[in-house]
Amino acid sequence: MSRRRSVLVVDDEEGLRHVLTLFLEENGYETRAVADGQAAIAELDKTGFDVVITDVRMPKVGGLELLEEVRSRTPDTTVIVMSAYGTQDTALEAVRRGAYDYISKPFKPDEMVLLLRKAEERELLRAENRRLRAELAERGGGGDFSQLIGESAPMKAVRGKMLRISEYKTTVLVTGESGTGKELVARAVHSLSPRKDKPFVPLNCGAIPEALMESELFGHMKGSFTDAHSNRRGLAEEADGGTLFLDEVGELPLQLQVKLLRFLQEEEIRPVGSSKDLGVDVRVIAATARDLGEEVREGRFREDLFYRLNVIPLRLPPLRERDGDVPRLALYLLERLGKRIGKDVRGFSDEALSVLDNHPWPGNVRELENCIEQAMVLCEGDVIQVSDLPEKVRMPSRPLPGVPEGDISLKQAVRHVEAEMIRRALDRTGGNRTRAAERLDISHRALLYKLKNYGIS
Repeated sequence: MSRRRSVLVVDDEEGLRHVLTLFLEENGYETRAVADGQAAIAELDKTGFDVVITDVRMPKVGGLELLEEVRSRTPDTTVIVMSAYGTQDTALEAVRRGAYDYISKPFKPDEMVLLLRKAEERELLRAENRRLRAELAERGGGGDFSQLIGESAPMKAVRGKMLRISEYKTTVLVTGESGTGKELVARAVHSLSPRKDKPFVPLNCGAIPEALMESELFGHMKGSFTDAHSNRRGLAEEADGGTLFLDEVGELPLQLQVKLLRFLQEEEIRPVGSSKDLGVDVRVIAATARDLGEEVREGRFREDLFYRLNVIPLRLPPLRERDGDVPRLALYLLERLGKRIGKDVRGFSDEALSVLDNHPWPGNVRELENCIEQAMVLCEGDVIQVSDLPEKVRMPSRPLPGVPEGDISLKQAVRHVEAEMIRRALDRTGGNRTRAAERLDISHRALLYKLKNYGIS
């Protein structure tokens, strides 16, 4: 059973303290109420609180002074400020000094509960991020792992697999759509491995001309070609003892695929123009957005190299399959981007968060980050509204496919649209029919009936 969150209510109005205490207790919070800031400080000396809800203007010790005390004692405590008309400027100043939010008097008790729930979600996200970073740091990790945030089943599976495979030298093939964070995962696996203190060397196989690829990968000797004015180590040798990350490995030309296969089998390289082989100790992590199985069938990728790379397959799910992760990611990215661009935006309106959650995100996390940064720059308030989001996100022009052209009945059109919406819901939830029914706002039984009726497996 989870612990009840503790709340300290600080206000000199006895009636408000009484009503708020009763309502918060009914909604599962352990609540204590005092009449002024001085009494609140005495309570803080006795015990800690998860949340402090305080009025701005009070006798003895005011809300801003109390905020400073709370932040100096327990920086992780959430502070919410209550303000009457005429004190909102002071409330905004409190937010600038570190309060989570303010609420204007008079307010309905359930509005306060909603604000507490939002604050709790933010704290859970931060705790999850701290936990993930600590878990990675314990095994040598570091850096930015924003794309790994999420509690959806696919992302839990990815994180679990990363931790299991990190300590071994086995070759890994990371697959996934553009923007899912393939290089990020490769760096994380490296930083969790015993090789973490050795180099992580990335090579984008699609960004280097074919004529230069062999030299880039394996190095060259002086005079081996026109511009070879000196010996040069290749990236495979630079990664000795560490990890070589081959991004977009599906772009490698067939001639280079043969040499990469030999390198993986023999753990030796031969620089261009050299007659001697050089042994190297390198772990290879490859990544591609292509279907390499299909590439093999079409004769564009060697089958033996595919099996040599695909010892440990690691598929990164697209954002549309990570049910429930978009709001978590959006809040995390908002905080991170705020520090980078120097603008303090506190959150999203419920409507904006809903729009983000329902967008298909073909560009995945990279597109989501771009969208949030754009919204933050254009946002005139301290909360992102639907109107701040890019037009293609808030007003998608994507038509529903499958509706036949021509003279058809309304009933037929509805059937086509309904079937397509069901397919999309199943796609968004990774085939989970219970969650799909929730998204479609129908019962599970109704969904099962429609699946059978439309012949959808």
